[in-house]
Amino acid sequence: MSVQERKQRERAERERLIVATARELAEQQGWDAVTTRRLAERIEYSQPVLYSHFRGKREIIGAVALEGATEMAVALRAATSTADGPRERVAALARAYLDFAARNSAVYDAIFQLDGGLAFAQEDTPEPLKDAFAALLESLGEVAGDGVHPGLFTETFWASLHGLATLTRAGRLPPEDIEPRVELLVDRLAVV
Repeated sequence: MSVQERKQRERAERERLIVATARELAEQQGWDAVTTRRLAERIEYSQPVLYSHFRGKREIIGAVALEGATEMAVALRAATSTADGPRERVAALARAYLDFAARNSAVYDAIFQLDGGLAFAQEDTPEPLKDAFAALLESLGEVAGDGVHPGLFTETFWASLHGLATLTRAGRLPPEDIEPRVELLVDRLAVV
């Protein structure tokens, strides 16, 4: 291994450490607790080293969002892969989405609530975000109904899931009613 390759590997490892530490701190104490000073202390590098990887908190949030979008896509596909039939796939997708949001609150916020400097629904949208949407579209597109654009239906269904996730996490909706909400959403919106 050349010196250049070793330096690149070390740089990539530091970057992963910064992102993992930011994510851990955000999950434990919220995103307000994530500062470059705290991250530098936790990873035992100076702030200039941290800034050599990310220009600031916004870019760190973006990196967490991209990592989280990849994980969400994997979780959605895993949940729908074992379901039989369109209705079961949509219900499994909805449950997996809401479960991901509940179990990964800081990551979910990085993807959908906070400014990570990422473009959504544009030409320059990063691939992990496009793939997370594709994971939704794969199951939802087939239940959009005649004359309904699958992408538009997916956006609307996703907005409903996001609303349920956000309101439940905020304590505005009781968490014990998640399953009846999923059933209602699938029964009323999906054409199966």
